[in-house]
Amino acid sequence: MNVVIIPARGGSKGIPGKNIRELAGKPLITWTIEQALHAKTPDMVVVSTDDREIARVSEAAGATVIARPHDISGDEASTESAVEHVIQSLVGQGFEPDNIILLQCTSPVRSTVAIDEAFNLYVERGADSLLSVVPCHKFLWARGCDGFAEPENYAPGQRPRRQDLNNSFQENGSIYIFSRQCFDNFQSRLGGRIELYVMPEETGYEIDSMTDFELVEALVRKMGAQ
Repeated sequence: MNVVIIPARGGSKGIPGKNIRELAGKPLITWTIEQALHAKTPDMVVVSTDDREIARVSEAAGATVIARPHDISGDEASTESAVEHVIQSLVGQGFEPDNIILLQCTSPVRSTVAIDEAFNLYVERGADSLLSVVPCHKFLWARGCDGFAEPENYAPGQRPRRQDLNNSFQENGSIYIFSRQCFDNFQSRLGGRIELYVMPEETGYEIDSMTDFELVEALVRKMGAQ
């Protein structure tokens, strides 16, 4: 079976109550739940949370809620620990997850169609895992071993046009897909043969601050992330 997992901890420090804060007329997490429920691919949509109000909102939106234990709920807890807990909980209930579709509710600028397209690409390519990305048309630099700057994706003497920098991609945090076997082998959402699902540049915003929230809300209102 194909299981959507939406991790949603309580206690956000940057934006209090972020995951259930109203965005364009509905709680933030509801956008992602509804996108998943309307997609053809998932057999089950699960929210992993340690917060009672997030659980209430998620159940009202139609998701199955699995309570996250306290020891994997703090700021230092990884998303992978929540995924592992959901898988173990489902297996304990008699379910057998084959593929996991991990959706982050802080990246709600996605469509239902995108979820299905990403999964179809994952299957068609025979990938072990997949992540969604946006094209990166930026001139990237890093510090070299000697401490001085070095270009990462172009030669300064042959400076290309920005729009021609089309071989680099940036993770947008929206969609991750992986097989249960891949997760068991690597203990990570990404491993083995990794495929890229390229999404429009406007999907590259993740909500970490109020500025992000306001920007994403404007995009959602304009595009209709449903």
